[in-house]
Amino acid sequence: MFDSQVLAFAVVAALMTMLPGADTLLVVRNSLRGGRHDGFLTVAGICSGLFVHALLSALGLSVVLAHSAAAFTAMKFAGACYLAWLGIQSIRSSLRGTATAMPDQAPASVSATRSFSEGFLTNLLNPKVVVFYLALLPQFIDPGDAVLVKSLLLATIHFGEGIFWLGGVAWLVDRSRRLFVRPVLRRWLDAVCGAFLIALGIRLALQHR
Repeated sequence: MFDSQVLAFAVVAALMTMLPGADTLLVVRNSLRGGRHDGFLTVAGICSGLFVHALLSALGLSVVLAHSAAAFTAMKFAGACYLAWLGIQSIRSSLRGTATAMPDQAPASVSATRSFSEGFLTNLLNPKVVVFYLALLPQFIDPGDAVLVKSLLLATIHFGEGIFWLGGVAWLVDRSRRLFVRPVLRRWLDAVCGAFLIALGIRLALQHR
């Protein structure tokens, strides 16, 4: 199982993980909202979604999504609407001027379920990840390999890389909270994060296959 193909996958997956996108933006947003607690739970949700993609790919269901225009479009718009909804929530928070904890106080976290599910759904509803796993995983699985086991192994490697990188982002944002706790700056950051999430949603909705 642990061969040169696995190493090659680890390199490619690491590069994909480090590319900024909706996942990174959501981790920054939630870490600003609730500190490392919210950030780490969001990261756990994002990375857990990888196992679902690996399972769907191994079972061949990702092929249906990739080759069925209706299924792909439905997932694309679901993901776009969810990103836009998260963005609207951030902008609403900015307009309300939600109170922020002082640097020496614990940040106001939301429920663990909310932080985890926001990350999980953002990853799960991203058609780019579906296509990534459909196109990439088969290239690193030999005909004699147990497809499901190898797929989950590769997803575990990607999971570890995501936890390390995105967890580092959450930790860094939390450690830098003293720069962001001023109410005016925090409101601007909420507005900017919200605008970017909405823009990513629109871009995803307008994207061709």
